[in-house]
Amino acid sequence: MKTAALRAAVFSFTPMTFQELGLHDQILEAISYMGFKEATPVQEQAIPLILQKKDLIACAQTGTGKTAAFMLPILQALTETPHAGKTRALVIVPTRELALQIDQQIQGFSYFLDVHSFALYGGGDGDDWVQQKKALQSGADIIVATPGKLLSHLTLGGYADFSRVEYLILDEADRMLDIGFHDDIMKIISYLPKERQSLMFSATMPPKIRKFAKEILHQPAEITFALSKPAEGVEQGVFPVYGNQKIALLRKLLGGKNNPYQTVLVFTSTKRMVSEIVRNLKGRGYAVEGISSNLRQSEREEVLNRFRARKTRVLVATDVLSRGIDIKDIHLVINFDVPQDAEDYVHRVGRTARAETTGRAITFVTPEEAYKLRRIEQLIERQIPRLKLPEELGEGPNIDSSNRRRKENQRNKRRNRFQKHGKARSKGGNKRGAGRKKSPRTPRDKK
Repeated sequence: MKTAALRAAVFSFTPMTFQELGLHDQILEAISYMGFKEATPVQEQAIPLILQKKDLIACAQTGTGKTAAFMLPILQALTETPHAGKTRALVIVPTRELALQIDQQIQGFSYFLDVHSFALYGGGDGDDWVQQKKALQSGADIIVATPGKLLSHLTLGGYADFSRVEYLILDEADRMLDIGFHDDIMKIISYLPKERQSLMFSATMPPKIRKFAKEILHQPAEITFALSKPAEGVEQGVFPVYGNQKIALLRKLLGGKNNPYQTVLVFTSTKRMVSEIVRNLKGRGYAVEGISSNLRQSEREEVLNRFRARKTRVLVATDVLSRGIDIKDIHLVINFDVPQDAEDYVHRVGRTARAETTGRAITFVTPEEAYKLRRIEQLIERQIPRLKLPEELGEGPNIDSSNRRRKENQRNKRRNRFQKHGKARSKGGNKRGAGRKKSPRTPRDKK
């Protein structure tokens, strides 16, 4: 894959205004109403390339302003050459939460434009299907969709006309591959014109993403920003704890009404634990709600809206929210459980300190989870500061010595296996050759 590699130095970045990027007055007015003043690094690098009609592969972590980076120049292009009644831009995303978020942002960016968008995602009822079908039949300018739901419409209908699609955007491409959407995406692309501009955004850039990009993009430009590291504004910390100390520590961190953390996201690994945490905190008078795949889509949206409106102070969630939800001004993110995947840690803590703001991320780590913490620290190339438990909770474990003991145990197991295997060989010889008689060598063998 031929690429024009553009490496952005985030730490020496001097912000540009959106006026300097050459955007139309109607778009500038809309983003001004939305509170955007200066472009983020990914926006500054991506917008000119997209306006130049280049294919693009961009690696940027969550919270860096990726949606505006690809949507603003596409909105500008759509208004310059209008074609009513035809879908011209297709955005494919891994989750319905992200589809809704992007659609909401498009509505804000296009407030003064004659451009219409629609989000297609699963989890709804028959009425949702009817509305989605109408949007595809009428040719909404921009369709934002999850792969499975869009493919259902394409294969069952024949009413979706994508023959005029000029722009294909794959957002969070790494997540879509992890979920297993590769074949669905390739099937969807078969419905699109070959002549189009394709953009791929990913939080990580493993070999499978580069291989995927080769299948879809044509001589793309490439931009990369602070790969797989939390934003600089995130103050990170680790509390070494035993499992039975977690709930008490959570209540201590949340404190009372005068606590500075007025919007708090708590991530846990299971739906059962979401319910347990919510039940415990509600019993202590906290304004708390939980969100997981147990809820219907409409219920999840209602929970999120109450959290955005500050009616709910604490939101407890599984990883369904670790990517793709744009909630501003989150003061504190708490990892009640250490995420299994080190990449998920980056996305979890990315819910705070978004787009140049500051925030705090705290992780509870038991001795059993210490190895997961080590993976995270290797990924972000720094040790996260250890914090001391409040005195009333007692002493916490030494998770670093736990990690050393775990490594030592692994070495001992390997050593024991090797010694056992070696003894077996010394008794029985090579397993394959044991019990066999050597055939006499012939003169030909000697040669």
